[in-house]
Amino acid sequence: MAEDWDGVPDKIEDDEEIRIIFCALDSFNQYGRASHRDCTHFRRQAFYALPQAHWQMLAAPPFNYLDTLERVDDAIESNAELARILVKNGLTIFRMAESDKEAVMPEEWTGVAKNNDMERARSTLRQFYRDWSAEGRVEREACHGPVFEALSNERARRVSPTDHADTTEAPPLRVLVPGAGLGRLVFELCRLGYDTEGNEISYHQLIASSYILNKCERAGKHTIYPWIHSFSNHHSRENQFRSYSIPDVQPHLALEATVRAGGKVGSMEMCASDFLCLYGDAEHEGVYDAVAAVFFLDTAPNLIRYLEVIRHCLRPGGVLINVGPLLWHFENDILGQHGFDGDAELESNELMGIDAPGSFELTDDEVMALVEKMGFVVETRRTRITAPYVQDTESMLQSKYHASHWVARKPEAAAAATAPQEK
Repeated sequence: MAEDWDGVPDKIEDDEEIRIIFCALDSFNQYGRASHRDCTHFRRQAFYALPQAHWQMLAAPPFNYLDTLERVDDAIESNAELARILVKNGLTIFRMAESDKEAVMPEEWTGVAKNNDMERARSTLRQFYRDWSAEGRVEREACHGPVFEALSNERARRVSPTDHADTTEAPPLRVLVPGAGLGRLVFELCRLGYDTEGNEISYHQLIASSYILNKCERAGKHTIYPWIHSFSNHHSRENQFRSYSIPDVQPHLALEATVRAGGKVGSMEMCASDFLCLYGDAEHEGVYDAVAAVFFLDTAPNLIRYLEVIRHCLRPGGVLINVGPLLWHFENDILGQHGFDGDAELESNELMGIDAPGSFELTDDEVMALVEKMGFVVETRRTRITAPYVQDTESMLQSKYHASHWVARKPEAAAAATAPQEK
């Protein structure tokens, strides 16, 4: 149980990749200062710009607006404490700090994070609520529950009647979780006895998942305030200040408890890479019994490429289990990188990976037609599954996905895909 699950390669030499890593680290490093500026400093300026009689009214009970801003600063500091720990952990796992010295951001990389990096840092801190708080369990069950059910059915299917349906003696299924995020689904599948591999391309997510899976010593160590950045749609001020303890479990201890109780846990790995580049190679052909795609397929600029790689890495008879909406991540990027007109030259790895040119968006029905066109056999399908995502349940604004869930099987004797292949 002492194994670390960070998925980080021993050495990173690509200059652009190093820059992206430091932008992620710096965004966590800047989180506290930037949040104080954006959430309270500017509001104090706007507050005192009011007519004196107005701000004096709001500064007094029952509003106590200045006291509210002080409380917001305190909540930001609680979030920032976790962010600073993520920086130190990230510098350590990426071998960017000397082992005998305290990990600190190098001066030359301080201040490099841009606005999109900062928003990813805030989003990652909020996502701890969904993945690693007790209160986030409702959101997790909506998306993870169908995966657990499908894999349980698949495990039972692998046991013949002569085995007396003793699924505890069946070899563990090998499951790939692309877009693993903060690693909760990977951890839960491991705890259920599946040999599980998570894949993630976002360094914000990798830094955070590495810390929570490997370095956080106890459950409830941190207190986060996920709703503190917004002042809108709160029924009461106390709603804005609701806090949550994370993590709700300590992963190593939870796995040990499962074993002590007589359960069997699987193996767990995390891998930092472009999903298309890594799992489309010869080494990963026919390796996995299942691919669990949760809120993942709509991250594809080219869904055909995703399905080709999933089909490639599944063994014959393996299943693709999907749960998620269709919030196509590159829909607003068609005039940027994915609007490439074909005249420029690209490196071979760019042609293989998520940065390859071209994109399109389909409806849910069209996605199902494409899945079948790619040679999969759709076995089950459910639509309109209510699936909130980092949703404040007490907010005056409620936004929930109606997710699609389906299971599609790669045939035992997989026929050649009818989709045109690259030459």
